[in-house]
Amino acid sequence: MTAEKTVEPRRDWPVLRHAKRGLRRAFDLLERGGERLFTPALNPMAQLGTITFFLFWVVAVSGVYLFIFFDTGVVNAYSSVEWISGPHWYHAGVMRSIHRYASDLMVVSMVLHFLREFSLDRYRGTRWFSWFTGVPLIWLLYVSGITGYWLVWDELAQYVAVVSAKLLDVFPIFGEPLARNFLTPDHLSGRFFSLLSFLHLAVPLILLLAMWIHIRRISRPKTNPPRLLAGLILAAIVAVSLWKPALSQGPADLTRVPDEVGLDWFYLLLYPLAEDWGAWSLWALLVGVSTMLAAMPWLPPFRRAPAAVVDLPNCNGCNRCVEDCPYEAIRLVPRTDDEPFPHQAEVDADLCVSCGICMGSCPSSTPFRRQQELKTGIDLPGQPLSEVRDSVVAASAELHGTQRALVLACEHGAGGGDMGGVVTFPCVAMIPPSLIDFIISKNLAEGVVVAGCSESTCYNRLGVEWTKERFAGTRDPYLRKRVPRERIATIWASPFEAGRYEAEKSAFAAALLPLPAKGAARDVADPETTGEMEAQP
Repeated sequence: MTAEKTVEPRRDWPVLRHAKRGLRRAFDLLERGGERLFTPALNPMAQLGTITFFLFWVVAVSGVYLFIFFDTGVVNAYSSVEWISGPHWYHAGVMRSIHRYASDLMVVSMVLHFLREFSLDRYRGTRWFSWFTGVPLIWLLYVSGITGYWLVWDELAQYVAVVSAKLLDVFPIFGEPLARNFLTPDHLSGRFFSLLSFLHLAVPLILLLAMWIHIRRISRPKTNPPRLLAGLILAAIVAVSLWKPALSQGPADLTRVPDEVGLDWFYLLLYPLAEDWGAWSLWALLVGVSTMLAAMPWLPPFRRAPAAVVDLPNCNGCNRCVEDCPYEAIRLVPRTDDEPFPHQAEVDADLCVSCGICMGSCPSSTPFRRQQELKTGIDLPGQPLSEVRDSVVAASAELHGTQRALVLACEHGAGGGDMGGVVTFPCVAMIPPSLIDFIISKNLAEGVVVAGCSESTCYNRLGVEWTKERFAGTRDPYLRKRVPRERIATIWASPFEAGRYEAEKSAFAAALLPLPAKGAARDVADPETTGEMEAQP
């Protein structure tokens, strides 16, 4: 059974819905392969953002090293690069290849990160800021790479410089057309080349600032991948650099047009289109796609679920909801009523995604309470604690036999599509550990299946991690020791792993033993009647 929601469903245009589902299925296959190959903790598909940050630093460090040996003058630029790749290949030459391949891999990781967040629908509502600020990152990354190709000043650099100048000349922002600088060798001045060198150093600094802004509204942002994964990525880049070194394509010669150049398709994919379509057509494509990407968080309008609400009579300002919120949507403020506590929780509705994790972290979120209307310190209006308890009782009534397994499922995982004996949640971390105690102690089921998202792809970032820690007794509110662990199963499966989910659930249910008779059951007295409170602050 699924608890009734009081809000309209989130809607997508059909084309977006089908695109997301197709991409989600593709990423699910890649993520499952990554989990098997690297383990969930090292799964690169779940670390794309941190990998992009790591690659930035690899590119930055290798670029600074190369700059020591590079001559910024237009006359000696090519010869200095050849000197780097020739006599000094064993250190500077390898570093040049690392710089090149890390830059290409950074493009790949950034594009995959964009597509993955789109497929997971993690770009709308309160998450609009990270998506919107991510769009300029694409432009800055490409400008950084393109200016780098100019500095080599080989045939490819000549091609890139001429086409780039023609693209920029459509805008009347320069005193004279930039393309004139590439008519003859005499037209290209050293000052112009020094300007390119400055841009290649300045734009990455702006990119770093933009990356910092990109993660500003993310709580506990991770910018470094696990050390072992970082080491594996760096080792792979070094191996490719030794196997296939990055080399120049012959010196630039403005007296002739290169017959053929080898393109870096990661950065220069659109350059052939500039010649075939013309500058205005390509600019229309770039501006149009960028505008569409920036506007996507509001296309179509997002129907948001109600934000979490604080109930002051039941809030003592313990700070647990603040610590557990993945989106920094909750903070402590001075008390506004007469209760003897210095602080109270306050929810920023503009940041709240209605994941319910705060409700699961509140020590007063216990279904054992004997009140006519069950209340907790912080609740989710779309699925309040009182409704959760009623839904659990109703779902248990659908179960039959002596091996009943009640499922508490994340709506974004495989369990969210189950039918019968199921209560779904926006996130499994919304489930108070005392709810599992309630189900077992009240003989509502012989066992409980907690079915969350894929282990390395938690929709709400920290839900899987917080749930594991609560069950392990390392994070409050923890699952009590009196709850028999053999009657609890956790299944972390994506929506496309329904087969594995059903198999694991069936195996767990088949192994369940009947609960002891009520007269022989262990003491499961209600906390309120014994004076014992669940995970007191």
